[in-house]
Amino acid sequence: MSSSFGKLFRVSTFGESHCPGVGVVVDGCLPGMALTEPDIQCQLDRRRPGQSAVSTDRQESDRVAIQSGTEHGLTLGTPISLFVPNKDQRPGDYKSMADIPRPSHADFTYQSKYGIRASSGGGRSSARETIGRVCAGAIAEKMLKTALGIDIVAWVSQVGQIKAPETDGLNLTRAMVDASMIRCPDKDAAKAMEAVVLRAKEEKDSIGGVVSCVCTHVPAGFGEPVFDKLEALLAHAMLSIPATKGFEIGSGFAGAQMRGSVHNDPFVLKDGRLGTTTNFSGGIQGGISNGEPIVFRVAFKPPATIGHAQETVDFQGRQATLAAKGRHDPCVVSRAVPIVESMAALVLADVMLQQQARLAGAALMDKH
Repeated sequence: MSSSFGKLFRVSTFGESHCPGVGVVVDGCLPGMALTEPDIQCQLDRRRPGQSAVSTDRQESDRVAIQSGTEHGLTLGTPISLFVPNKDQRPGDYKSMADIPRPSHADFTYQSKYGIRASSGGGRSSARETIGRVCAGAIAEKMLKTALGIDIVAWVSQVGQIKAPETDGLNLTRAMVDASMIRCPDKDAAKAMEAVVLRAKEEKDSIGGVVSCVCTHVPAGFGEPVFDKLEALLAHAMLSIPATKGFEIGSGFAGAQMRGSVHNDPFVLKDGRLGTTTNFSGGIQGGISNGEPIVFRVAFKPPATIGHAQETVDFQGRQATLAAKGRHDPCVVSRAVPIVESMAALVLADVMLQQQARLAGAALMDKH
């Protein structure tokens, strides 16, 4: 199913941007883990609209309710259902666009696929769908932290032509990332990025950017050879986020300009285990984690729905001028930070359970 993700830790999101609400069903969470709404709400608050001048003006509190799968604050091992109501809905903003497919949006492709589409807010292609991902990701993240001490931190590293100084992110905390409304930990770059976004917003336009992410304390052995390589799963997860257009891990495309003698990561003994002196591999070799930090970047396009007048055609091919009235982000990267973290957590939780199952199976075989 296209709305489900994962194998052993499996999530299924539901809801459209202007329906009564959105949510997710999480199957595969380990039993006996402490879990209440505040564990999830902290990440939803970082994703919600209307939180700063560089995001959409839509106002949603995005309060999550756990509907099943827990009792007395502990997970039962059964499916966990979470729901967030939509409150600040304005479907009337989209009435003038009902017969015009918005340029670079999903109106035309959804209509072509299904012969029908949600006429307001983008339906399932809206960023409102990512609420379910963030809810599920918060659960996955707590499971990873509890079981193995895994940490995941993402930050905005580029907006338009403005790039923050390069960093491996190993010393970053979410508090440091959240210190600026654009969620870039470098103060000078953050100030410049915010100015670029506010200028685009004032001009009823939009702009793209890049979110970087680092996952630390991931043990060696996560991921499967060939088709389910860990970087392939991460790419799948990240490119399923709305507005994404690129993914690179470790050296990424810059590695194409390097020689192997420079790019190779030599092994060394680190605290009693094998590690590498460099990390051009981005923490993954042969599709399997090697114990080094997993470092990747995700490129986000400029949001497609803008207030700037555009010449286009309607569904009948007749000339039309479109200037969207809806409330939309001039740049999505600041709100995408917790979404990237959540999708990384979903991937790592799934491969952790797969590796635990393999090790348990091997131990069982050793007994016989």
